[in-house]
Amino acid sequence: MSGRLCRQAAAAWSKVASLSKRAKVNSGRLEFIPPQIPTRVEQPPEDEGWVHEVHLDGYRTQIIIDKGGVRLYSKNGRDWTTKYWPIALEVELPCRSAILDGEVIVPGEQGSPDRPALETAIWHEPSRLVFVAFDILHLDGRDLASLPLLQRKQALWQLVEPGLGRIQYSEHFEGSAVGIIRATEKMGLEGIISKRADSRYSSGPSNTWLKAKYSAPIPA
Repeated sequence: MSGRLCRQAAAAWSKVASLSKRAKVNSGRLEFIPPQIPTRVEQPPEDEGWVHEVHLDGYRTQIIIDKGGVRLYSKNGRDWTTKYWPIALEVELPCRSAILDGEVIVPGEQGSPDRPALETAIWHEPSRLVFVAFDILHLDGRDLASLPLLQRKQALWQLVEPGLGRIQYSEHFEGSAVGIIRATEKMGLEGIISKRADSRYSSGPSNTWLKAKYSAPIPA
């Protein structure tokens, strides 16, 4: 690792470590963690304590950085590193180990995910694939899954700052869920994922992650 990346890693981890002393230390080999699955709802939550992310219409993917290597897994735990090889080759984050949760997409002409092109890209144009990270479960020997969502998002931002590279960061939004979901409709996106800001990461179906699509009846 270069001197610049070493300095970045030290700065990033010092900020992450200060988030919470409750993060558990794990020195073993990192393994795939079954993903947290949002519950489909007709109406997105409007009460306080929720943040909202754009629902990315791609393939749920987990990146594991460990022991000097990178592995990518499908939502069912299948090793898809060879299918996503351009992403694996460009994972150069300032950390020794990490588990990132996100979505593999193919950006369309307007920057929104192009789902029909995704399957074609995997087999014929893998250079078009992009990984958008929206959560982090482990970082440099620390189990972050038990930390509140916004603390995890802050840790993730330190590693994957917003940009247009192969590895991107998924922003979250506060405010009116209806306003946000209407904005995604105008952009040709599928909807939003609403998440409790103080929620811990929990594998399987979850009522602290809620999925609403603009096709659902939204109040006028």
